[in-house]
Amino acid sequence: MSLSRRHFLKMGSLAASAAAIHRIPRAEPTAPRSPRRDVETVACGVIGFGEWGREIAAALTRIEEADLRAIADNYPIMLRRVGRDHPGVATHADYRELLDNPDIEAVFIATPTHMHRDIVLHALEAGKHVYCEAPLAHTLDDARAIARAARTASDQVFQGGLLYGTEPQYRSVFGFIRSGALGQSAMARSQWHMKDSWRRTSASRERERALNWRLNADVSLGLFGEVGIQQVDTASWILGARPKSISGFGGTMFWKDGRDVADTIQAIVSYEDGQNFMYDATLVSGFDGMYDLFYGSDSTIILRDSKAWMFKEVDAPMLGWEVYARKDRFYKETGIALLANATKLEALGQDPAADDPNAETPLYWALKAFMDNYFYGPFDAVANWQRSYESTVVAIRGSDAVRSGSRVEITGDDYSV
Repeated sequence: MSLSRRHFLKMGSLAASAAAIHRIPRAEPTAPRSPRRDVETVACGVIGFGEWGREIAAALTRIEEADLRAIADNYPIMLRRVGRDHPGVATHADYRELLDNPDIEAVFIATPTHMHRDIVLHALEAGKHVYCEAPLAHTLDDARAIARAARTASDQVFQGGLLYGTEPQYRSVFGFIRSGALGQSAMARSQWHMKDSWRRTSASRERERALNWRLNADVSLGLFGEVGIQQVDTASWILGARPKSISGFGGTMFWKDGRDVADTIQAIVSYEDGQNFMYDATLVSGFDGMYDLFYGSDSTIILRDSKAWMFKEVDAPMLGWEVYARKDRFYKETGIALLANATKLEALGQDPAADDPNAETPLYWALKAFMDNYFYGPFDAVANWQRSYESTVVAIRGSDAVRSGSRVEITGDDYSV
């Protein structure tokens, strides 16, 4: 089936999907336009070829609508690596040269957080469609400038790098929770654990300082802001509420190498409806990895490794479909497998501990949503400028709370663009 044919078949559902999964009610999104019949791919450029920029470039090569044409990075070794990883892709030492190329229609910004503002503003001024990594910025002023520019550029696609609103398993569980599967929602909890110093080495002292920007509190939002933004945004989306305050704690427990950001943090995010979300992250231990938990009066749901399970309370009502669902044993609990895009028979035969070799990453699905928006939009993206800005506000205030070891309020003025 041709790419144009696939575009036509998908067109009718995309705008409705975008509207359905916002966490805060909004005006109706712009109706999708007809597919761009004159092209079947979009010429793409990536700005920043560090670790995450390489992930973005690799994911774009797996999306048939994306045509990776150019990569910009201010470090010559990275540009030589482009030649090895992506032969034939143009390289630029100055990102403005990439933006000056009229053939490049969409840019993906993967530079350090504190460098986003000028690049995003220049890209939007150049008429490009923009995907900007999350958080949008390390200060409220910079985040507001990006949000205002994206809001003004209404004919261009703008998407922040929030990953889980477009990931199929999370979208499936979102709908499941909104249907009442939890009963009365009570609280949520997430964690991110990894044994990694976050420190990178280089033969050049100047390059080493640039590589280790995450360890510098002047430009880095630390674990809560740079990593936790993803899971806090997911919790806010699923709970359907906006944080009003954050109590934070943290310290350097192991990597005592002169850094001024914590290697271990805990935070309690309080919402306007009275619910609380607990978050912890560490670079000291990789035990138990990453997961998200949502607790309710009828059941608790856990998401981890692109899989999900529901653990029912003994007094919860019986769900007809659960008779056919796969049951997995977890210590003293039995979880009902919640698998997106799987038939009952397929679900019954899957190994709960095995990785699915055909599963794509959350990043892939985020980039795929961006491409769909290019062909049928611009409609209100899942991670649009408003959601990306609000999540960045929470990341900044949460980082402040962790550094000060105190409770930080998030005001209406903070959320105002």
